Parts: sequence; structure tokens; C-alpha cells
Amino acid sequence: MIKRTLFFGNPAYLSMRNAQLVIKLTDAQTQEEVTKTVPIEDIGVVVLEDRQITITNGALDAMLQNNCVVITCDERHMPAGMLLPLEGHTVQSERFRQQIEASLPLKKQLWQQTVQAKIRNQASVLKRLSGAEVGCMMAWANDVKSGDSENLEGRAAAYYWKSVFPEMERFVRDREGEAPNNLLNYGYAIVRAVIARSLVASGLLPTFGIHHHNRYNAFCLADDIMEPYRPYVDELVIEILRSGVDCSKLTTDIKRKLLGLPVKEVVIDGRRSPLMVASSQTTASLAKCFGGELRKVVYPMMEL
Repeated sequence: MIKRTLFFGNPAYLSMRNAQLVIKLTDAQTQEEVTKTVPIEDIGVVVLEDRQITITNGALDAMLQNNCVVITCDERHMPAGMLLPLEGHTVQSERFRQQIEASLPLKKQLWQQTVQAKIRNQASVLKRLSGAEVGCMMAWANDVKSGDSENLEGRAAAYYWKSVFPEMERFVRDREGEAPNNLLNYGYAIVRAVIARSLVASGLLPTFGIHHHNRYNAFCLADDIMEPYRPYVDELVIEILRSGVDCSKLTTDIKRKLLGLPVKEVVIDGRRSPLMVASSQTTASLAKCFGGELRKVVYPMMEL
């Protein structure tokens, strides 16, 4: 079942009643208090942006029991924190052990597959939306070695970001850079949360990555596995830019479009599926790779 993404950009009071999330807020037009309910089992992602949101511990517990990821935002309205359940799978302890004991050659092979899928999806975005030459990128994808020892991901990224926004000659991908970096940051944060949620549901630890290993990063594995999903964010940001809207600020309308990423249709294993469902297939295959049941992670592939 496709899970819903709920965004709260205004003051609200969130509580639980009869397995329903009860939402109390003030109507913008009438200034009257309005109460709405959403079945807790229908919720996949909750984004808490406004600084005056109150949420009960019962509501938080119910969300986590249903494997919902809760995202909190900072004073700049950017995602800053993520709350996930501690228990997400019936054989979680076994899968933790398999993940932690995974050999270095296995992790290098998994990273090789991840980089190949990312570069191919980037090439698809370039060819379809920017008209750039992608022969070199496809060659790099085919040449990625175990562990990406030659850093072809970096070479492809340099070419990709130079070409992906042809109308912006001096664009530089930088978290603190000028627009549309703000849109990219927001979209990546949403996808990161979706991947982290799926990892937990598959009984894996988002902290221990196959490539990323920053000691200060609690979501290294999520950052690894989301790499082939990033081009879906890029594709949506390009579409938003070309619609002619001002992207210097993250407006409510822009956020609404970016928050639609979990239900964006992708193709995985030959079938069309919402991104959130596809992420579950990816993390489930990853768990089987750690367990020795599979040798390849299943990633969504964009059409060239």
C-alpha cells in the first residue's frame, strides 16, 4: 500500500484516538479550529516544519509502531532531524549481525553496483532533459570497478553537474550554494528519509554504510543506498525550474511538489512502482545480499 506524506507548515496539535492521527489546526480563511483525522497505518512520512507544532508522545509512539519516519525542520525550514523506530523487523538481530559482519569484498561489490546504477540514472536525466552527450557516462558506468577504486562516480558527477542545468552556465552543486541547491537539498532530505525508513523495515542499521563512514553521520547506509535515487530528485527540480517559478525561496507550492517524491513512479525490476515501494524492494534485496541469498542489489533504472 502507498503510504501518505503529511506536511505541517502551520501551528497544529497532533494526538491519537482510535488508531487515528487527530490533527487540530486553525483554518487560514475562517480562523476557526478544524479537526481532521488520518488512519495511522496510512502514514509513511511526517514533516514537522512549524515551530509551534505540539505532538503527543502517544502520537509519536503510534507512528513509530507503524514504521513511519518523522522529520523535524530547523529555523530555515530545512529538514534537520529524523526519528525512526528502534525495532523494524522480526529477525532484526540476525540481520544486524549479517550487516556488521559483511566482508570488505562484498561491500566493495555492493558499492560498485550502486555507483553504476547512479551514473546510468544520471545519464538518463542528461539525455532526456538536457540533450547532453552521455556516451562517456555510460562508458564510465560500465568501467566502474569493485569499490569504485578509480572514483568514476566523482568524474561522472563533475560532468553531470556541469551539464544538467544548461540554462545556468555557472551552476555549482553546493549544499550552501545558490538556487536550485535549496530545492535539491530539500528533495534529497525527503528521499533520504524514505530510504532510512525502508532500511529499518528491512531489519538493517542505517548507521553502518557500505561506503560512507563519517563518524558523525548516523545514516551512512541510507546515504549509500539513496545514490541511484538522487537523479529522480534532479529530474523533478529541473521540471520545477522550467515551469518558470522563482526558486530562490522554498515556497509552499515548491515543497508540495518535492514532497510528492515518495509517490513518484519509477521502474524497478521491470515494473512500475511508487518510489517508496521501490525503496523497500531495494533494501530488502540489500538485506538478502548481506545474508548471502542474493549477489545484486535491485535499484530502479531510468529509461534512456
